[in-house]
Amino acid sequence: METEKDTDYNDNSWLTADEQRVWRTHLDVGKLLTYQLEADLQHFGLTHNDYEILVNLSESDERRMRMSDLARATLQSKSRLSHQISRMENAGLVRRENCESDRRGLFAVLTDLGWETIRKVAPHHVASVRQHFIGLMPPEDQAALQKALAPVAEHLRAVRGQG
Repeated sequence: METEKDTDYNDNSWLTADEQRVWRTHLDVGKLLTYQLEADLQHFGLTHNDYEILVNLSESDERRMRMSDLARATLQSKSRLSHQISRMENAGLVRRENCESDRRGLFAVLTDLGWETIRKVAPHHVASVRQHFIGLMPPEDQAALQKALAPVAEHLRAVRGQG
């Protein structure tokens, strides 16, 4: 006997075998690559989140970003980012500064130690990305992967309100 719950599903409710393989491979790569990159950063006393924040700040004007913009860029809640920045402040990598134009606003600013750290760690991180990801694909596969994933990233940014 068919129930209402059974009829809510249509033929598209399940992934095909090929779709399932693609999806699960994507999940595996995402988890395993993140784990490996995190492990490689631990040697420097950094987490992947630390590194991402250092990169964002190092690439920003005056090596500083509003905390709300940094939270958006790193896909972290403001509360979680605040705790992360506190830990990084204690390590001397960043500091907070008040925003003169908006008394409620705060900037995260890369310190000289933070700049030295990103300059020291970045070559090792790039080597890790090459060893565990980029170097395992010929350039034409890299281009195809980028082409395939770009619309997904664009869609997800739009859904999140960052489009």
